[in-house]
Amino acid sequence: MNRTTTVKEGTIERKWFVVDATGIPVGRLASQVAQVLRGKNKPTFAYNADCGDFVIIINASKAVLTGNKGEELIYWHTGWPGGLKNVARGTLLADNPVKLIEKAVWGMTPKTKLGHQIIKKLKVYEGAEHPHEAQNPIALDVRK
Repeated sequence: MNRTTTVKEGTIERKWFVVDATGIPVGRLASQVAQVLRGKNKPTFAYNADCGDFVIIINASKAVLTGNKGEELIYWHTGWPGGLKNVARGTLLADNPVKLIEKAVWGMTPKTKLGHQIIKKLKVYEGAEHPHEAQNPIALDVRK
């Protein structure tokens, strides 16, 4: 008789992956990273548990935007009267590529307590250096 097992916090094996964002479109990068963060690539995936892995993204400034996405505007509201703000994706990529990639990955995770827990496992760096060498990250290929 087969039994369904539930994932417990102590039994989850977390790995560290490193992704080089050089030349990869931001949306494609974000969708594949979000799946690894969520744990959907594992056979032990559960919707109600955080069973994903840690992901380090390096060279965020070398990611690309395809088509006319560089001119598209991202809108947000500050909460104050007249507080509607916007910025072009291309400008955000040039000024703060870390924020652009984090925002893209956040858009592909659940907007719940679980989503907040999942997004904490994402580490994004503008250059090629990162301080997580002690975790022995495995290279993750997202160019598929």
